[in-house]
Amino acid sequence: MTYDEFNVFCGAFPATSHVVQWGGAHVWKVGGKVFAIGGWGEDKQPAFIFKTSDLNYVFLAEHRGYRPAPYFATRGMKWIQQTETSGPLDDDLKYYLSESYRIVALGLSKRKQKELGLNFKSKDD
Repeated sequence: MTYDEFNVFCGAFPATSHVVQWGGAHVWKVGGKVFAIGGWGEDKQPAFIFKTSDLNYVFLAEHRGYRPAPYFATRGMKWIQQTETSGPLDDDLKYYLSESYRIVALGLSKRKQKELGLNFKSKDD
């Protein structure tokens, strides 16, 4: 996935905003909270950072093509950086970006979710 493809994909989620910050990284937010970052790859190669569930973090931290995200993981946060971006993992990346968006959006207050027009169903619905 390229940064352009990453930006198009993340921009399709409701109530998102995009800024370029932190050394030229593409930062995507929902309700003012970061859910995805495109940047910080080695040798100027694309790399993507996203928030994960506890289970996915444990799995991905040991999986080839992924690593605990610089800065975030050292502070105990469950963020992963995908470093293998040649194409075969694009579908996986889309899944993890979607999950990151969902995790972060669900972490917003119910009031903020409603204000942004986010309608998440509870497990009981």
